[in-house]
Amino acid sequence: MRGTDFANLNAFAAVVEHRSFARAAAHLGVTPSALSQTIRQLEERLGVRLLNRTTRSVAPTTAGERLYQRLRPAVDELDAAVTEATSTRERPAGVLRINAPRTAALRLIAPRLGRFHRDNPGVILDVTVDDALTDIVAGRFDAGIRLGELLEKDMIAVRLTGEMEMIAVASPDYLARHGTPETPDELHNHACLNWRWPTDGSLYRWEFEENGREFEIAVNGPIIANDIEVVLQAALQGLGIAYASHEWIEGWLKEGKLVRVLERYSPKFPGVYLYHPSRRQQPPALRAFIDCLLDRQA
Repeated sequence: MRGTDFANLNAFAAVVEHRSFARAAAHLGVTPSALSQTIRQLEERLGVRLLNRTTRSVAPTTAGERLYQRLRPAVDELDAAVTEATSTRERPAGVLRINAPRTAALRLIAPRLGRFHRDNPGVILDVTVDDALTDIVAGRFDAGIRLGELLEKDMIAVRLTGEMEMIAVASPDYLARHGTPETPDELHNHACLNWRWPTDGSLYRWEFEENGREFEIAVNGPIIANDIEVVLQAALQGLGIAYASHEWIEGWLKEGKLVRVLERYSPKFPGVYLYHPSRRQQPPALRAFIDCLLDRQA
């Protein structure tokens, strides 16, 4: 291999993982045009086309996919070796890539950004807000944040919150006009505000529990959204009953703008976890980030 080959192969891997020259270039700290030139030079040197490019997408060719599958473990091993070699630094440094759903990004990460930066000025925190359950290994993230029930078994997980509770709520105005449901079955007679899973676009089936028995109900109503804040705004405006995690709603409950219904049927779920692939040496920046999230001081 020539001296520039590793850099070129690393650039190729980044394009495959990000499926975009613009996103890969931002990750590598170069311009999209420079990255495109790097890939062309690599393809010319190897004598094979590695990427199919259109105006909207980038995808590996058959040869490119084979190269990427052989290349990724080697790149990961080199990254781990560099991490081990630099782990003795007094202060963490480098780029730390985190994948987190919107709720966790706003409630857990955002309030601690200032303190994390003050304590770790050498770390560039690159947060991707993502509700689609992205594979953090394929996406080359250092860690992700996810509900405990959605964790992959081969990951190292650190619990960040206690149990979470799903609750049904409506505005006082809606309940005054339409009455209060006493059982989940009565939801079929009410306007319910639906939420789509970001992973596949399917409607979330409301989950309940009674005497240890878990069951789901498909509901109908005037609003469907893939963002829970939109759904809750509809509930605040009296358009129907919403179903969401307690942490999104507690402020409006205290203010009396929303009222809880079907309380005895509300299930609890494992809390939120930070998770990352198993490595011989945990990057210092990741250790510092975990410590910051676990420290409940603002």
